Amino acid sequence: MNRRLHTTFGVIAGAATLMTMAVTSTAYASPGDHQVTHPLTATATAAGLTAAGGGHPGWMNQATETTSAKPATVAQPLAGTVEGIDVSGYQGNVDWVGYYNQGKRFAYTKASEGNYYTNPYFGQQYNGSYNAGFIRGAYHFATPNDTGGAAQADYFVSHGGGWSRDGKTLPGALDIEYNPYGATCYGLSQASMVSWIRDFLNRYKALTGRDAAIYSTTNWWVSCTGNSAAFGATNPLWIARYSSTPGTLPAGWGYYTFWQYSSTPIDQDRFNGAYDRLQALALG
Repeated sequence: MNRRLHTTFGVIAGAATLMTMAVTSTAYASPGDHQVTHPLTATATAAGLTAAGGGHPGWMNQATETTSAKPATVAQPLAGTVEGIDVSGYQGNVDWVGYYNQGKRFAYTKASEGNYYTNPYFGQQYNGSYNAGFIRGAYHFATPNDTGGAAQADYFVSHGGGWSRDGKTLPGALDIEYNPYGATCYGLSQASMVSWIRDFLNRYKALTGRDAAIYSTTNWWVSCTGNSAAFGATNPLWIARYSSTPGTLPAGWGYYTFWQYSSTPIDQDRFNGAYDRLQALALG
């Protein structure tokens, strides 16, 4: 894969560099950082993924859930919550003004995957949502069998996953879920997976000063981390479940912060709080 995105960060001397990252992005083409081949599984192909880099939150749900299984009532906004969406390169250029007019107020955009892919539409999606009035954030699709967690956090922050205290930028999110390229848990033991996640999160916080959100499903979390409760006290939960309720949450979390409840007609998300609480999360 070729790197298609370069994120320019302000140069800040000393330890302050680790705390604040600017978020100006421009697109360009250059040799890839890491050439890697990732054949897709049959399930990933059936879900519409076409090449490495196609992983996005809930891709497995899209392969296994049907439209009829997603109750229409779940799409109705609830009092004290905020509606949003998440996007990846799969959506291409997004009509942000149109979604804002539908009542969406926050968005997460895929910035990177593994240590080999950046979203070629990141600039239009990340900056476009900001310009349309959204509170936005970036997410990283993890491939723990490629490189260590800290290395992938570095790659994420270097390709759009930074944070700034502008009141419109959410903390980055780690998308850790079903593997579209092979073994569900990427060949890692439960203990090794927990260590990988911890390394990513610790490095992300060192670079940005923020605790990253974690996107996952309860089933994957139980299978691949042994239902670890290690992160519930520090990292916001972004739970995925295409149903009328978010269901049982992974261990350690008493509530969710974000809930991805549908992929129709685009990934639909809900923030578990009023708009001022969303603003507070962005401010840190």
